[in-house]
Amino acid sequence: MRILLVEDDPSIAEGIRASLRQGGHAVDHVTDGGQADAALRDHGYDLLVLDLGLPGLDGSEVLQRLRRRGKGLPVLVVTARDGLAERIRVLDLGADDYLVKPFALSEFEARVRALLRRVSSQGKPELQLGRLRLDLPGHRAWVDRRPLELTAREFGLLEALALRADRVTSRAQLIEALCDWDQELTDNGLDIAIHRLRRKLDGSGTGVRTIRGLGYLLEELADAGDAA
Repeated sequence: MRILLVEDDPSIAEGIRASLRQGGHAVDHVTDGGQADAALRDHGYDLLVLDLGLPGLDGSEVLQRLRRRGKGLPVLVVTARDGLAERIRVLDLGADDYLVKPFALSEFEARVRALLRRVSSQGKPELQLGRLRLDLPGHRAWVDRRPLELTAREFGLLEALALRADRVTSRAQLIEALCDWDQELTDNGLDIAIHRLRRKLDGSGTGVRTIRGLGYLLEELADAGDAA
């Protein structure tokens, strides 16, 4: 999943970013409200983690602009503003959840999983293609009852393909899903990830097919050799 983190405190941002990346997510980080508003207009995200007390635009204004554009992107507000009236105000503006600083990273991670569970595959936390099954919030995959041992990047690649299993996914879409602004993914890096994923899917009845000039398609295979 691709997440936008809007936080101007470097130490808090680094802890959140490390936690999200460890969970297999691509994270873009900005430090003021204007940058956040621009990123939300120019890029697609699965979750927004938003501080309120920001330079430039206040986080509340970022949230209002997002909702005025008709975007249903889930928003987790993380802020030091602790008060019932403030919580109600922000939730009424369109936030999906509200977490007061300081907080335990384990609670933050649980809130993130809950929000992503709502939107994964149009509200379905699991995807299945033939014998292959994915638990999206848990970042786990199985073939029948056998767990697949996947790196975070390999799972992200499999997830991006599985969410578009009925259509071709371009290389640009895969790179967008797998990288963030601080960790660029090269074409060669994508080729390596696809090669490793194909090897781990070998014998599963599901493969990654190359559609020349267009991209890749995750599909059930009559013959595992068709994945090449």
